[in-house]
Parts: sequence; structure tokens; C-alpha cells
Amino acid sequence: MYVLIGGAGLVGLSLAQKLVELGHTVAIIDIDPTACRYAREQVGAMAFEGSAVSTEVLLEAGIRKADSLAAVLRSDALNLAMVTLAKHYGVPHMISRMRHPDFVEPLRLAGANHIISTVELAVSTMVNAIEYPQIESMMHFDQGQIEVLKLAIPNSCYVASRSVAEIAQDSRFPTGSLIIGYQPLPHEDLMIPNGSTVLEPGSTVLIVTKPGCLHQVIDFIEGCENR
Repeated sequence: MYVLIGGAGLVGLSLAQKLVELGHTVAIIDIDPTACRYAREQVGAMAFEGSAVSTEVLLEAGIRKADSLAAVLRSDALNLAMVTLAKHYGVPHMISRMRHPDFVEPLRLAGANHIISTVELAVSTMVNAIEYPQIESMMHFDQGQIEVLKLAIPNSCYVASRSVAEIAQDSRFPTGSLIIGYQPLPHEDLMIPNGSTVLEPGSTVLIVTKPGCLHQVIDFIEGCENR
């Protein structure tokens, strides 16, 4: 996949690094020659010095053949302009970083498939870490309407040594929640469980649920058998 990134700041370079590691061909556009040199020499991406909202630079960087574009420039207005130009040149998939919520609708109208608010993401992550310290990680989907949480199975709790089917049939397990991943030990691969999968003490599960059910899920998973 050919991915074009506008902006060689920390986010742009980190994104490029991950994509290169995954085997994608990545090109970065930035006005900073030092950042462009770093992208070439340290990240392994192509880099084009100039404005990411310049049609001349965009064409030089190959925007007509880009499969995906990420606008992570220094301002929302620049990101909006880059997305608008990318739509004009037929880029099928566009992602934009957003700082101010006033740009949500303009970015959407311009054709951005995904709009990521870095401030909201950071705040949400920190709130979850404070409110749910036992959760190893949490992901949000469909604008926060669905949560996927990674939770360890304590040694002495109600669900330890019970199967996924038994847990799903328990009336105390929140309706609409589902165990979608299971990792027996930290060094082992994550697997997709079935009804007969037994949750061993010390293992880790991925659970999908609704935001309003988070407390219920945690209480159920960590609860003692004699509660």
C-alpha cells in the first residue's frame, strides 16, 4: 500500500515508522528539511520537502497513486486543505488529525474517512487509566459507543477456571457483552476463544461491551465466587 503523510512531526514520523515496519511504502511531505532527512535516513520513508497543500508537491509525491493519506499537519486548517486536495486527486482513504472540534464537520464534508481528535484521545485514555486502573488497555469504536477492554483474570475470582460458554450464560454477565480474545500467558499469542475455552487464572481476556456496562463487566470478572 502506498501511504502519503502530510507532516513530519512526532505523530507523522511515528506513524511512518510503524507503516514502514508493516511493509507499506510511505512518503512524507514537510517544509522542514531536517525532518525530511530524518524520515529518509532513520525511518526508511520517502520524503518530499515543501508544503503538503501545494499541488505541485503533492503531485511530485505521487498523490494520484496513493492508497491512503494521513493529514497530521500543524493546524486543522492545513489538514482540511490537504484532505480537500486529496479528494480532488481521488485518494480513496483519508485520515486527519483534529485539534478543535469545530473542524469535525468540515473535515467530514471534505471526505475524511477517519477524524482523530488527539486531545480527546489523550484525555479519554488518562480518564480510563484513573477510573479503571485494573484495565490493561481500552479501545473505543463507533465514536465511543463500543468499548473493547483488556482485563486480567485474577487468581481467585468467579470466572477463573470456567468456560466462555458458562460465563456467557451467567445472568450476571452484562447483556450485549462478549469475550472476543484470550491470551493464556503474557508471552503467548492472543487467540479467538470458543465456548469451550477455559479462562485460567492469570490469563488475559478481551471483552467488547457498551460504555455503560464497564463497571458491571469489571465487577463480574473480578468478583469472588461467594459474592
